Amino acid sequence: MASDVMCCTPAIASLDADRAQALAPLFKALGDPVRLRLASMIAAMPEVCVCELTRAFELSGPTISHHLKVLRDNGIVECERRGTWVYYWIRPHALAELTAVLAPLHTGA
Repeated sequence: MASDVMCCTPAIASLDADRAQALAPLFKALGDPVRLRLASMIAAMPEVCVCELTRAFELSGPTISHHLKVLRDNGIVECERRGTWVYYWIRPHALAELTAVLAPLHTGA
């Protein structure tokens, strides 16, 4: 005998398809463990020199540069050259976008 009673509350989509499409590249860029670590290190400070980032990994400078380029191209970090060094910082807007998507999951909202 079929029942019209549902076993649980239907899932409510808090992210529409267009917004999900726009945010997916940010999450994809952070989907690599090296890039996730880099973004975390950069977000932990107001700005950080690429030399400090390179020392934290057992990877070549060009490999780190590639990962930083992916983060830059996806709007997660910004940078500025000062002499021979490049300094990176997290883009507050990107961080706010990522947080806005995940915060409701964390708070149970």
